[in-house]
Amino acid sequence: MKIAILGTRGIPNYYGGFEQFAEYVAKYLVDRGHEVSVYNSHFHPYQEKEWEGVKIIHKYDPEEKIGTSGQFIYDLNCILDSRNRGYDIILQLGYTSSSIWGKLLPSKTKVVTNMDGLEWKRTKYTKKVQQFLLYAEKLGVKHSHHLVADSIGIQKYLKDKYSVESTYIPYGSHVIKDYSIESLKVYNVTAHQYSMLIARLEPENSIEIILDGIDLANNGQPFLVIGNHETKYGEYLKDKYKHNINIRFVGGVYDINILNNLRYYAQIYFHGHTVGGTNPSLLEAMGSGAFICANDNLFNRSILGNDALYFNTKEDVKDVVINFPADNRVDIVNSNFLKIQKLYSWERIVSQYEELFNEVLSK
Repeated sequence: MKIAILGTRGIPNYYGGFEQFAEYVAKYLVDRGHEVSVYNSHFHPYQEKEWEGVKIIHKYDPEEKIGTSGQFIYDLNCILDSRNRGYDIILQLGYTSSSIWGKLLPSKTKVVTNMDGLEWKRTKYTKKVQQFLLYAEKLGVKHSHHLVADSIGIQKYLKDKYSVESTYIPYGSHVIKDYSIESLKVYNVTAHQYSMLIARLEPENSIEIILDGIDLANNGQPFLVIGNHETKYGEYLKDKYKHNINIRFVGGVYDINILNNLRYYAQIYFHGHTVGGTNPSLLEAMGSGAFICANDNLFNRSILGNDALYFNTKEDVKDVVINFPADNRVDIVNSNFLKIQKLYSWERIVSQYEELFNEVLSK
């Protein structure tokens, strides 16, 4: 098959979940004999025309100059380019800035869209933006030949709201069992004597609830906040917790090996995401042997089940830190390893996408 992946800033990953996903899926599909192209922003750090056998197509992206609205122009440029490439399949990752151009997608190409999470529910957006995102979601459904839901919750939502079928395919991950304590030296922490979170610093990721709980616990251990903090909300958080020298805002970290080691050696890994499907960072945490405390919601519980601790309030977070139950750590970590191997391995995930593409083309 001749496949294009749209909807990311590009590969290799320098940004986030969809980019990491595109990197793995594209490489695996190429290894299976398919021709795969990934669209990259023109200012992506990687400027070659090929990566690991994947064709890279750079298109103009004015986001750096004009902000978020530049994503709409970038998506338009990618879609217009795709009209003349003769793709069998276009895999769209998300819909927020691309679905308004849905009518311009190539008519002879089958469009499969991963609908991501419930973007219109994100609290960082104004009411008007939320209304637009709900409209964009509707267009994403309308202009796709088939939808992918990355969680059972999203699949149910699409069925209930739009009466459409979708295929449940979660994100993937690897089981990591080769660790190096050297990564900890950079952050001046000691194995199992610190805790952490990795997330975009946004309200719906429970950052403030987690840090309030850490502040209340005041157990004297470092707490690493990994994520870009040079934003309005990031500045607010840094100012709020400046009195606590143990809460360290270390910025974004994109080296997957460093992240795996930090997660493994952390006493507790906090996962606060409340909006979305199968969050990539959660699966990565499971695969890297982290001991997880997650926000108590359907999306997280459907993945972790009983193999995690949960929180709703800052008091919950405080109690988890103070009463840390180390005795069942090994059992929980091994149980999550098993889930990754059986349900969320990249080999399994890519096979499901490959099977879906063949099915869509045969109709």
